[in-house]
Amino acid sequence: MRKNEKRNRYFTGSEISKEITTLLKNNPHKSFSSKGIVRAFGSMINKRDIPLIDDRLSDLCERGIIARVDEEYYQFSMDSLPRMTGKLISIISAGGFVKVADMDNDVIVGRDNLNNALIGDDVELAVYPSRREGRMEGIITKITQRSEKRYVGVIEIGKGFAFVIPDGKDMFYDIFIPFKELNGAKDGDKVVAEIVDFPAGSRNPNGSVIKVLGAAGEHNTEMHSILEEFGLPYEFSPEVIEASNKVSLKISQKEIDARRDCREITTFTIDPADAKDFDDALSIQKLEEDGTYEIGVHIADVSHYIKPGSTLDEEAYRRATSVYLVDRVVPMLPEVLSNGVCSLRPNEDKLCFSAIFKMNEKGEILDRWFGRTVINSDRRFAYEDAQEVIEGRSEDMKWEILTLDRIAKVLRAARFEAGSIAFDRSEPKFQLDETGKPIGVYFKEMKDSNHLIEEFMLLANKNVADFIGNVKDKGSRAKAKTFIYRAHDKPNSEKFLSFSRFAAKFGYTVKANDETEIAKEISKLLVDVKGKSVENLFTILALRSMAKAFYTTDNIGHYGLCFDFYSHFTSPIRRYPDVMAHRLLQRYLDNGRSASKDMYEEMCKHSSEREVLATDAERASIKYKMVEFMSDKIGEELEGSVSGITEWGVYVELSETHIEGMVSIREMTDDTYFFDKENYCYIGNRYKKKITLGDKVKIRVLRVDLSRKVIDFEFIVEDRISNGDVSMSSSERNRKKKKKKY
Repeated sequence: MRKNEKRNRYFTGSEISKEITTLLKNNPHKSFSSKGIVRAFGSMINKRDIPLIDDRLSDLCERGIIARVDEEYYQFSMDSLPRMTGKLISIISAGGFVKVADMDNDVIVGRDNLNNALIGDDVELAVYPSRREGRMEGIITKITQRSEKRYVGVIEIGKGFAFVIPDGKDMFYDIFIPFKELNGAKDGDKVVAEIVDFPAGSRNPNGSVIKVLGAAGEHNTEMHSILEEFGLPYEFSPEVIEASNKVSLKISQKEIDARRDCREITTFTIDPADAKDFDDALSIQKLEEDGTYEIGVHIADVSHYIKPGSTLDEEAYRRATSVYLVDRVVPMLPEVLSNGVCSLRPNEDKLCFSAIFKMNEKGEILDRWFGRTVINSDRRFAYEDAQEVIEGRSEDMKWEILTLDRIAKVLRAARFEAGSIAFDRSEPKFQLDETGKPIGVYFKEMKDSNHLIEEFMLLANKNVADFIGNVKDKGSRAKAKTFIYRAHDKPNSEKFLSFSRFAAKFGYTVKANDETEIAKEISKLLVDVKGKSVENLFTILALRSMAKAFYTTDNIGHYGLCFDFYSHFTSPIRRYPDVMAHRLLQRYLDNGRSASKDMYEEMCKHSSEREVLATDAERASIKYKMVEFMSDKIGEELEGSVSGITEWGVYVELSETHIEGMVSIREMTDDTYFFDKENYCYIGNRYKKKITLGDKVKIRVLRVDLSRKVIDFEFIVEDRISNGDVSMSSSERNRKKKKKKY
């Protein structure tokens, strides 16, 4: 019964039926006797209603809503629940979530209701309304298609048994491996296993080892295991290597004659110092007649070398992106192409696809041209080299770089004035020793040389998309031809409201009446917190309030950049969507008909999915190195700030390294804390101490777990048990309590 029902109220038969149904439905795997149902209703039921319960139970059984388990017990009947089909997309300790087509929210499935389903499985489930408003809960009744997902883990081989202990948090079962399925694995090896079957009633799935990666803990083994975990290939097949070796390094005179020749114009690349694939170059020359400039953005013409349907093209599409781990690049294209034929190395003739602009000092575009070119780069700059020129410490190509830098700053200022959001969150980089062990953490600062390249790449991407997609001046019946857009939707209003409420708790006002104002307000806030302790936290939360960018043939603009039209055109060596954009642009320059929207939309979807996997793998490699870096620092006391509040604990980001770990609620033993979700904080019941986002704290490193990529901290807090001002950790306090007790 509901708690707000008045006592001694008489219930109708239909009301009692409804209450019985709700009770059994919310406990689908539990059976109740009639006396148990009365006890569950408690004092809310009137004694006069008790005789009606047996009558209602019989009626519900006849109608098939509930079922009699034996003579005295009843259970909810699964047959009465509507059925849906979906895919199990994630599992947490409490259960999982099933994605059902055309439903805004995923269906919640309790752990006891998973019935041996694993991530990626297509399932049938019985559903019923959840106690959470607007959500559905479900019970998996059938696995219609097992996922082909592979699991990475460490194999433990004992006397008469072998199990793979999976890495990560989304697999709660150890995988039993028969000895005949070991495939040469030795105890302690990191392996890849696949599920063979998971019999009903079994505690563990049965599997087989399909690949041995090497000894767990070794650097290469762990990097390969991350790629395997996300289904990302790290080797090219012999067929692909053979196809890449057949690509000719020579450029025929016929090909040069068919292109705009830019080899005599001053051209250079600016890239990271350790880069090997240079897929973009800039050129500049002054147009004497009116004091304007011709600025060229030259992009490696990958589409010239990989033809649709070829072995190289199919492999590039399958990968869709290069993957950047902490110590390596796993390229989309074999190195013969990515670091050789297509790379815009200095003093070599190279084929490009170019966007060439006539511009003035105000950053205004007076004319633009797109097409295929041939270039010869004069110089390869690292970002640090170009920065020296900007700061007056080098004369190398001084006029060219300073002119481009001036115009880039004008473009950047105009972009932010229009509402573009500046997310300048710095990502950690690691110094690795010869074995791959991290010995230092540092952060690369974005400087003017980085922004210079960024602005001209944005300029090219924006104008290519505008050239194809903007048909306003082509007549009322004009329709944009199929193209590849990099889209970014407006923020979710609820997420933005939540973000603005959070900002208000720190004294920052973020209010907006329309979408443009939202962007400007977020940008203003990020400027206001620049250099403050909450900067990283606000950047993370602002990003979380934003939608995710993706590839599509439907242009909705790019909200974060405040561009009506935007594409990816400038990195075809490492992104397949850029290759597609090149092909479509050339098709339309040749007056070709619009390409198949359905075909390209499917390719966009695939590219977006592969991008997510690559990003997740990159983050996993960073997280692994963070945990490894902290593995010899157990017991050390460090300073940080609270970066996350959840019902299971408090996340703390260390001040010096930005490495994040968690203080479990179990370790917060100086008081009994309750979680205040509305105000993002924990509050101590006895001492009323508040722990909230952004708080400066001191922690001790408690433990690390490399296989799960987890770091556990404990707070160092003032000792309230004694009368002294002694700082101690929760573990020390527990030991002290035990001594006092005995």
